[in-house]
Formats: sequence, structure tokens, C-alpha cells
Amino acid sequence: MEVLVITGMSGAGRTQATKILEDCGYFCIDNLPFQLLPKFVEMYRKNEMQTDKLALAIDIRSGDFYEPLMNFKKEMASEGFQVKILFLDCEDDVLISRYSQNRRLHPLAGDGDNATGIKKEREMLKELRGHSDYYVNTTEYSIWDLKKNLFELFKENSGARSLKVNIISFGYKYGLPLQSDLVMDVRFLPNPYYRPELRNLTGNDSRIVDYLLGFEETNTFIEKYMDILEMIMPMYSETREVLVIAIGCTGGKHRSVMIANELAKRISEMGYRVSITHRDLVNT
Repeated sequence: MEVLVITGMSGAGRTQATKILEDCGYFCIDNLPFQLLPKFVEMYRKNEMQTDKLALAIDIRSGDFYEPLMNFKKEMASEGFQVKILFLDCEDDVLISRYSQNRRLHPLAGDGDNATGIKKEREMLKELRGHSDYYVNTTEYSIWDLKKNLFELFKENSGARSLKVNIISFGYKYGLPLQSDLVMDVRFLPNPYYRPELRNLTGNDSRIVDYLLGFEETNTFIEKYMDILEMIMPMYSETREVLVIAIGCTGGKHRSVMIANELAKRISEMGYRVSITHRDLVNT
């Protein structure tokens, strides 16, 4: 079991980091009271843990948790597992600006002075920062910068690529899917509708598949379009969690369905999470 503790300065991006790590396949628990750390050792010993990748987000609201966290690391090490610490940091003036923009008080700003709270927290976390396994300073980061950085750090720990790809087949006669990021018109391919023996079938039928793949232009198109997707999808993954690809033909029954199925299969084989919707089969 992999255990990652997410901590650091309040306002440095812990909540966003937790969401990003969920996309990397971690089971995340946010704002965990440090008093519960021994419970996870106990649950592991009783084989009650249902995940092999666990991320625990802990912040200063739980109090001074340095000693309990170090004890937790030692106990897990005695079981043969390492606990890694991800420490998120940020320059004080940027933290003050973030709290001001969000109209919030720092957890330790009991007197309403965020600068005092930040200074107190930094002193409390100084020793923990020195014992962290990963250090990320988010001072100049956008959310996308943070996402890219964490993917680089933890992508090898992810069993699947982070980008989720939704593929939609549709018919132009019923309108474009409004949620589409990429739209491909496949009406240039031979239309099975004009073959009486194929007209009442759909692109899910093997006879439609065999018919369309019998044309060189179909196979060439699939290969060329996959070349494009293989190039751009890693770049999309740096700025988004979901990519919606729409494949359209006239009625959304034959060509778009068959091509969408083939793309879904190939993209899935690349390691991406894929879902597919044949929007307009219900209209046929």
C-alpha cells in the first residue's frame, strides 16, 4: 500500500492537490485529524484497507501533528510500507493576497491578522518541511501549473492516464453535441444507408463494421486521426480532466457509431479512461 501525506502551508493548494491526486488514482481523505493516524495502522493490520494508494491531507487545524506523523511513519515502516510526505509551500505575501481575495481568515489568525497566523504556522511546520519527501512551492502557480507538476511527480504511481475521454457519436440532422471539445465530421465515408441490406442496422453491427473497413479511406482516416489524438491528448491532460470528442454523420446511426467505437477501443488501449455515448441511436 502506498501512503502519501499531503500537508504544508494553509492556502498553498492542499485542497486542489487532493483533487488532483484523486485523478492519479489515490483514495484521498481531506482534513484528517492527526489523532486518527494510528487507526490506519490498525486497519491495515486487520486487512480492512480497501485501497493500495492512500493520500491523507492534514493541516494545522488539527494542531501540532509533527510527532504523531513521525510515529505513524515509523509504525507503517515496521509493516514494510513507506509513508511519503508532500509539503506544499507558498511565499507569505502571496498567501496573504489569496486569503484577502477569498475573504477568509487563516486558521491561526485568532486576532484577525492573517500575517500573524501565517508566521505562526510557518514556525510550527518548519521541522516537518525539512522531513518532507516532496516539496512544491505554489507561489507562481496557476491550478494548471500545480496539476502539471503533481502529474509529473506521481504519474508513475497512476495505473491509468489522468485524462478521461468521452466519445459521442451523433447525427448532424439532430444538431451538434454542445459539450464537444473536438468535432469530426465523417460524412465523407461511404454511407451504408444506401445499401438496402444494411440500412436498418447500426454501427454496432459487425456487418456495418466490415462494410466500412472494406474501404481504404476508412482505415486511412482512422490511422491519421489517431496520430493526431496521440499527439494532442497528452497536452490536453495538462490543462483539463475530461476531453469530449464528437464524431458525426448524417443520422448518427452508421458511420459515426462505428468510428466512435473504433476510436474508443484504441484510446482505451493507450491507457486512457474512456466512455462512449451513441446519442442519436434512440432517434433511429
